[in-house]
Amino acid sequence: MSQLILYIASSLDGYIAATAGEVDWLFTDQDYGYTDFIASIDRLLMGRVTYEQILTFGNYPYSGNQGFVFSRTIQRDRDENVNFVAGDLVSFVKNLKLQNGKDIWLVGGAAIAKTCLENNLVDKFILSIHPIILGEGIALFPPPLPTLSLKLEHCQTFDSGLVQLTYCNG
Repeated sequence: MSQLILYIASSLDGYIAATAGEVDWLFTDQDYGYTDFIASIDRLLMGRVTYEQILTFGNYPYSGNQGFVFSRTIQRDRDENVNFVAGDLVSFVKNLKLQNGKDIWLVGGAAIAKTCLENNLVDKFILSIHPIILGEGIALFPPPLPTLSLKLEHCQTFDSGLVQLTYCNG
C-alpha cells in the first residue's frame, strides 16, 4: 500500500506562501533532499490554485508522474499534465493508496491538506521550515483541525538555517 506524504515548505511562523500566493522566499540554493523524495513517488495530488501556481513557474516539472488536480470549477477531465477530479476527495485518496505504485505526494492546497488531515489520510509529513517570518500569508494548517499524534522519524539541519522534519502519523 502506498503512503500519502505531505512534503511541504513553511516559514517559521507557519505560512506556505505569502498572502497572494508568492513563494519567492523559498530557498533554492540546495537540493534539500528533493531529488531523493521525487524518486520515491509516482503520483501527485494538488488543488487547482496550487496547480495554476506551478504552471506560472515555466514548464510543468512533474511530467514523469501521474498528477491529479482537485477542482470544483474546471470542467474537463484532463490536460497535457494532469487529470482533474471533482468527486469525493476522501474516497479518491483511499482508493489511490490501495493501488500498486510508489508513494503519493500531497503537493499542496490548504483545503485539500485540511480534508486529508481531518480524515487521517496523511501517513508521513516532511516539513522544511525556512528561517523567515512572513507575518501573514497562506497558513500551513488552517484551523480547526483534529488532534493528531505524530512520531518524529528524522530531523536534518542545513547551513542555510533550514530545518527539515519528518514525522510519521501514529
